[in-house]
Amino acid sequence: MSAQPSQFVITLPKAELHLHLEGSIDPPTLLELKKRHGRNGTLAEVEQLYRYKDFTGFLMAFKTVTEELQTPEDYELITYRLMEKLKADNVLHAEVYVSVGVCLWRKQDFDSIFAGLERGRERGERDFGVSLLWIFDAVRQFGAEKAQPVAELAARYRSPSVVGFGIGGDERQAAPELFRDVYAYAAANGLRLTAHAGETAGPGSVWGALNLPAERIGHGFTASQDPELVEALSTRQVPVEICITSNLRTGICATVAEHPVRNYFDQGVMVTLNTDDPAMFETSLSREYQLAQDAFGFTDEHLRELARNSFEASFLPAEKKLAFLNLFDAAAARS
Repeated sequence: MSAQPSQFVITLPKAELHLHLEGSIDPPTLLELKKRHGRNGTLAEVEQLYRYKDFTGFLMAFKTVTEELQTPEDYELITYRLMEKLKADNVLHAEVYVSVGVCLWRKQDFDSIFAGLERGRERGERDFGVSLLWIFDAVRQFGAEKAQPVAELAARYRSPSVVGFGIGGDERQAAPELFRDVYAYAAANGLRLTAHAGETAGPGSVWGALNLPAERIGHGFTASQDPELVEALSTRQVPVEICITSNLRTGICATVAEHPVRNYFDQGVMVTLNTDDPAMFETSLSREYQLAQDAFGFTDEHLRELARNSFEASFLPAEKKLAFLNLFDAAAARS
């Protein structure tokens, strides 16, 4: 979708705040997982899965990919591979959604899965120096009663590595208001709060997420339809996790020129750039930065501001955030 990232973009220290673990599984890794579980297939067949036509098709493909995640070792592998890719992209810190709602729906043993996730994270941190935090993600179309156990697990596992709770999935089927009690529980248990909103539903969905209250908004694409909402996001400095290629690939944004990212930036919204599901959208964080520059005329200085936002908007504890910001500023001064 975008040109090869420039050297400036690749070396720019970055953080990513909207990244789904399961959506980072590339076709060769998916084929490896299939073979692990005694299923035949070719790379071409696996690649076909990643060629969906619209948002519903994407959700179906995502579901099919998660079916290959069966053991703790599978989760360890995909976490480690993700961190390897982040390192290559100079992503120093990532906050990663894991679809706990899907694990519970499949009746998987989440305790052992979480042990696998942590083994992958610890190995990745040791080998690649990448910082990674988990956000437990509930599937909103399953309803609030299924989201509650996800929040309870997030509260139980809350630790330096498990920091947040959020809702993803199809917002057309479940408005944020349905999850008010779940978010109140999560907040009371010290979890940071985020929500997918304004991706496939209108600006009312973003208002609803702000009222939960979500601290960050995932996507926020349709907020542009409501000038008052854009002003509120700007005034309150609520970080918006923008995913340009994702919005194009799922068909919610018809052409790159129609994407509101530059308007948000110019109106003072705290924009961060993200990949969402990098393998499924054939992108990387550096490609997202390059696309922003090529399509919207963001200067190198603007990209530095976006990258700094990504550390500023993170759920890291204050002292770690400050350390990353100091490191970022030192690197930016050299470039």
